[in-house]
This record gives sequence, structure tokens and C-alpha cells, in this order.
Amino acid sequence: MDLQFIGIDPNTGGEGSPTVWVEEETADLVLQGIKAEEALEALISGTEWVAGHAVGIPTHETVIRIPARLVPILREACDVAERRAELR
Repeated sequence: MDLQFIGIDPNTGGEGSPTVWVEEETADLVLQGIKAEEALEALISGTEWVAGHAVGIPTHETVIRIPARLVPILREACDVAERRAELR
């Protein structure tokens, strides 16, 4: 599995930090983010966001928080992923 690094939180202090990659084979976005606090997880897992869709967060999924300052990096990642997907 090869990842293309796109960017990291510009306010990182050298520790773990929100980061964005594009997986080269699948063109999937891969995100590292701040683990959502319990209250946010509870809100998300307890709300029916789409009628008829299961409520809750499946055990194979998680909720992360990406700071707004990463929006430009996410846009770049989306562009890279879109171009990579077109090549497949």
C-alpha cells in the first residue's frame, strides 16, 4: 500500500497531528484526526441522519475531528484523489 502525503495541520507542534494522504491504488482519502469527544460521538451515534439508515457508529468506523484550517489541504487531497481515480 502506497500513500501520497498531501499535508499536515499547519499548527502542529511536532506531536500527532491531523494529516491527509491519498492511497495511490484506490485513490481513497486517508485521514488522521483528533478523536471526537464523547459528547460528539454520542450525538452522532444517537441521531438518525438519514431516514431508515441504521443509527450508531459501527465498530469498524470512528468519528474524527478535522480542524477547519485543514480545509485547503482536504481540497488538494480531493483533487489528487479525483485525478488518480480517473487514471484507473
